Amino acid sequence: MRKPVSMTMDARLFDELQAHLFPGDHDEHGAVIAAGIVETERGTRLLAREAFLAKDGVEYVPGTRGYRALTARFVAERSGHCENEKLCYLSVHCHGGTDRVGFSGDDFASHERGYPALLDITRGGPVGALVFAENAVAGDLWTPRGRFQLDHLTVVGSVVKRLYPSPLSELVPSRAMYERQSRLFGDLGQAILGRLKVGIIGLGGGGSLINEWLAHLGVGHIIAIDFDRVDITNLPRIVGATRWDACSLLSERQSEFLRRIGKRFANYKVKVAKRVAKRVNPRIRYDAVVGDILDLETAALLKDADFIFLASDSIQSRLVFNALVHQYLVPGVQVGAKVPADEKTKTITNVFTATRPVMPSPGYGCLECNDLIPPSKLREEALAVNERRRQRYTDDPEIAEPSVIALNVLSAGQAVSDFMLMFTGLFEPGLELRYQLNFVRERQICKVEPTIKLNCPDCSNSANSRRARGDRGRLPCRE
Repeated sequence: MRKPVSMTMDARLFDELQAHLFPGDHDEHGAVIAAGIVETERGTRLLAREAFLAKDGVEYVPGTRGYRALTARFVAERSGHCENEKLCYLSVHCHGGTDRVGFSGDDFASHERGYPALLDITRGGPVGALVFAENAVAGDLWTPRGRFQLDHLTVVGSVVKRLYPSPLSELVPSRAMYERQSRLFGDLGQAILGRLKVGIIGLGGGGSLINEWLAHLGVGHIIAIDFDRVDITNLPRIVGATRWDACSLLSERQSEFLRRIGKRFANYKVKVAKRVAKRVNPRIRYDAVVGDILDLETAALLKDADFIFLASDSIQSRLVFNALVHQYLVPGVQVGAKVPADEKTKTITNVFTATRPVMPSPGYGCLECNDLIPPSKLREEALAVNERRRQRYTDDPEIAEPSVIALNVLSAGQAVSDFMLMFTGLFEPGLELRYQLNFVRERQICKVEPTIKLNCPDCSNSANSRRARGDRGRLPCRE
């Protein structure tokens, strides 16, 4: 059985394309989409990077064998662009109707005449065509390995929705254990959560809470990534961790030798998280990955996720997370809590939590654009421990910031609620998911307007950006 072929498109690009295809004149219009591609065990996914809207009567004209067609010049220019940028070429047009759509005989005949040659021109493409109705889409995709039909299109915005060639058959009612929550978002919402693959980077205080709540929601597949072991100081804030996990019989001894043995044999945080999730939902598929998101092999496990939670506090993990979001069009959120202190007086100056949604769209919450991945901090973290000590980045080699589970709840709770509302369709369409800072001592919540860098290497459509390039781009990881 062939694995499905799908496409992902951010909501702003989708709205731009819909406005062009359906301006209200009930006529046919055309465009070309340039897309990246990713291939995983879940199937092949095309990643819409940009749309070229054909001008009616100039670039989209009456056809000789069909109703209308893109001009040869327009096709040549756009296919050349795709070949140069190593992107897939997809022609687009619209038909009438609302919830069902398909290609006409003339459409298929034109594909068979033109796409074999276009595959050669673009050096293997893939190439193909999409046809839209207002709430449906069908695709005919050509690759060197054969010809495929598009299974569905995922539109990523404040509401994540899927378009199919025709409506899906009726869903099976939810299991009895989810009856109360399905009253909020229905059996369809519960089914959507059940088919999602969700990544969690960091299974400390915030990540462990997110892990437990996702299992309770009925998420079908969790992939958790963390290389760290449970420490005795983690027990007040890691859900499900025990003194046995922390090897406390040894790690609390006065003997340095015994403490080192205790730390060596303490349980991994991801193993604790898996145990917690399986107790909540024995049917969940759970990948507990003892690894570092900075390693390419580990990061690649998330390129086909439906959503990613970043609950690690390193700047390098932010760098990789931000790249995954934009290179593979996977929405995500970064969570954290901060307790700054005055260096001289050592008194607490503030207490705040952050929930930062990062959407795979230009100018929408990118961590790079908002200066949350400072190069100086990246360089500092990249140095070996001895180098950091020699260069005196800190006078105390064992500084540990304050961490309290109640603060983790504030950021993680908003993040998981946002995730739930996005995928079950309960957010208002077009809602802007801004960064949210919760200043706890003042009981004040602030929303942060995003900063936009036109040549951002992650989220922009500039020539050197990684946005929507998929497997034809490179993640900022160690090989």
